[in-house]
Amino acid sequence: MAGGSGPKIVRSTLELLRTRGPAGVTIESVAAHSGVARTTIYRRYRNRNEMLGAALLDVAVVEPPDVDLPAEARLRWVVTHAASMVLDGIGFGGMAALLTDSDPEFGMLFRQVLARHRAELREVLDAGKRRGQFAATMEPEMLVDGIVGALVAERARTGGVAGDWEDRVVTAFAPMVFAAESDPRRRSRGKRE
Repeated sequence: MAGGSGPKIVRSTLELLRTRGPAGVTIESVAAHSGVARTTIYRRYRNRNEMLGAALLDVAVVEPPDVDLPAEARLRWVVTHAASMVLDGIGFGGMAALLTDSDPEFGMLFRQVLARHRAELREVLDAGKRRGQFAATMEPEMLVDGIVGALVAERARTGGVAGDWEDRVVTAFAPMVFAAESDPRRRSRGKRE
């Protein structure tokens, strides 16, 4: 029965992080939220940071996309997964704590996990460059920063994230990302490929 407690712990840790920020994530709060005994949690994790790190890695480590993914689908995959670290991971409460440095221990932990996540996103973007889908001048770090910045700005500006946010971000960043020869928007209107 203890084997089924792992996903419950991860789900509760992330839910509490998203809704209450890092200060709301303790072994006790996760136990109460998940219904998993504190002793079971302590058998898996020595402390709050280990538990938070494991939960964040659950979001950060992603299955790479198919190597033959078309350029626009590859960009959309990156947008989805870059936003996921906030939407499915730390939430806006965690983002606020990160920006204000209100929990330095959490900030350091999150940045370690984020480095791994961003390395995976960078590899997908670099693969797009190698395949000639993405412009050689496209900077993966700047693109991911722009995507996450657009997400945070949308939330700050409107109080939420609109359902068409992802489509708008793909459209906005496409001119910077696509290599001219692979840009589906540059094909002549009379020709079909």
